Amino acid sequence: MDFSSSQFWISLLQIIWIDLLLSGDNAVVIALAVRSLPENQRKVGIWLGAGAAVGLRIAFALVVTYLLAVPYLKVIGGLLLFWIAVKLAKGEEEAHADIKAADNLWKAVRTIAIADAVMSLDNVIAIAGAAKGHPELFIFGLLLSIPLIIMGAQLLTSIIERFPILIWIGAALLGWIAAEMILGDIAVLQWLQVNMPTWVKAVSTDVNPLGVGPANLPHYVSAALGAALVCAIGYVLKRKPVNQPG
Repeated sequence: MDFSSSQFWISLLQIIWIDLLLSGDNAVVIALAVRSLPENQRKVGIWLGAGAAVGLRIAFALVVTYLLAVPYLKVIGGLLLFWIAVKLAKGEEEAHADIKAADNLWKAVRTIAIADAVMSLDNVIAIAGAAKGHPELFIFGLLLSIPLIIMGAQLLTSIIERFPILIWIGAALLGWIAAEMILGDIAVLQWLQVNMPTWVKAVSTDVNPLGVGPANLPHYVSAALGAALVCAIGYVLKRKPVNQPG
């Protein structure tokens, strides 16, 4: 690629912007998942979580073209992410406070890995679209995500301790992303294209092989409902009393 061309620098700036936005999603998951760990285990959880996020991005990068065309993949991923968002909003039960620290650490890493597996697909798709088929830009985007995820997670973890309301904001963000993923699934878009054509609009085939995506209004309404539903379910479950042994 011609490094002196304007297209190169436009693509580069797009990738940096995408990384700044999407790495924040992964950082939110990591920060929420490790918030209840002992101080000496948080950094371990952050590094393991960031490693899982980057490793999954690389793995998805190898098969992204195939994955884009798999119907219902984003529906399943979105539902998984929705479940994780509710779980993070609800928090851990006090009855589990005596669980060994090592178990808590690996439980947090497992939560991070599942969420990263869901979100990394969209991250890779976005970076691949901005790179426009140029592998050097694509690799740069993946490498840039490493420090952004780690620094973002460390910063968010310290802030969450001071402002617990951010837990709900982070969970709502995951609910928003989950709804976006479900609405952007190729099978869902095919159904909308036939039955509710005003709900879709033309997009680049780099974004979706069908060449269509959700229209702006249904997109934002669905995403907002996803965020609200996560908070509502999390609130109800958090207030539900723990069953006492009889």
